[in-house]
Amino acid sequence: MKAVYLDHAATTPIRNEVREAMEPYLSESFGNPSSLHRWGREASAALEDARATVAEALGAHSREIYFTRGGTESDNLAVLGCCGFMKTHEKRLTLVVSAIEHSAVLDPAKLVTERQGIDLVTLPVSQDGVLDQELIRLALESGPTVVSLMWVNNETGLVFPVPEISSLVNELGGTIHTDAVQAVGKIPVNVRESSIHLLTASGHKIYGPKSTGILFVRSGVDLVPLVHGGGQEQALRAGTEDVAGAVGFACSLRLAVEEQQQLSKRLTALRSVLEKRLLKIIPRLRINVQNANRASHISSIAIGDIDGEDLLAALDLEGIAASGGSACESGSTQTSHVITALYGEETSTATVRFSLGCETTEQEIEQTIIKLTSIVTRLRKLGAAS
Repeated sequence: MKAVYLDHAATTPIRNEVREAMEPYLSESFGNPSSLHRWGREASAALEDARATVAEALGAHSREIYFTRGGTESDNLAVLGCCGFMKTHEKRLTLVVSAIEHSAVLDPAKLVTERQGIDLVTLPVSQDGVLDQELIRLALESGPTVVSLMWVNNETGLVFPVPEISSLVNELGGTIHTDAVQAVGKIPVNVRESSIHLLTASGHKIYGPKSTGILFVRSGVDLVPLVHGGGQEQALRAGTEDVAGAVGFACSLRLAVEEQQQLSKRLTALRSVLEKRLLKIIPRLRINVQNANRASHISSIAIGDIDGEDLLAALDLEGIAASGGSACESGSTQTSHVITALYGEETSTATVRFSLGCETTEQEIEQTIIKLTSIVTRLRKLGAAS
């Protein structure tokens, strides 16, 4: 049997169309976009065309799109930059995050609370994926507030009602950022149809190049830069722009948005087959946040009486790529903070995340069901015998 890649939430392969779009800017059109000669003007024109493509795909204006080196930088710039600017004008500032945010938001949130004295409110999430929006309202009513909530959770696929929450934040005068790394290309995302102030996206989650990303900054929102030393990206992010990366990101985003509805429908059907069959075949198995609104490409599964590392290693040996949670924390032996926040500590339960992609087939899903069932049976027998 051929190898099966079901870790698209970690990273995706570059599409041929993206590679072809990037190639000229890796060879003959190599100029620095800040240079005034022909090579520079050519690169600058390509950069601005890419910016316009991204803006159109997201419903933004070109001047609101800033290219970065990926989702982590964009999240840091949004949280640190926004809180840093507001703190210079406000004596008291509150930052609101959920307990299941990516570490690219949680770590900067911890940093600003420790170094700048900002009040941090961490929202619990129920097992059915519900946030207490009343806590957000209370924070907003107490004074100046920044809210950062991911649109689609990277480990479970849980979809937060970001457009609804952004309306509440705007109504009460706050500022809202959303990590949309797992949302763009998976669910409809349009900043003009919502009240979002800041939005993060990453190229390698949508079949674009790694180390590419953007931060949408709505006109009128001010940020403190993280990187200094040049006037690039409207003086918000210093450093020579990666023109090939920007072109590749723009191409991948355009295609992802165009194909989102059709792909989502197909992946929903595949995920349904995977989950229904596993629930029927394997005892003591749970689909995490099963009844919540979820993006179609992620299935997070908890399996009792099994060690998580043993499970992932066995899947790998059988040629199936999956993960226990966020790829950014794959070296950690601790239980995912997302699963802990939802279900508490579960020492004898393994969590595996299968994330589907545009080339995932019914045959691969069937192969995964057969292999996983066999692995679970074998590991449980070994555990009982030891």
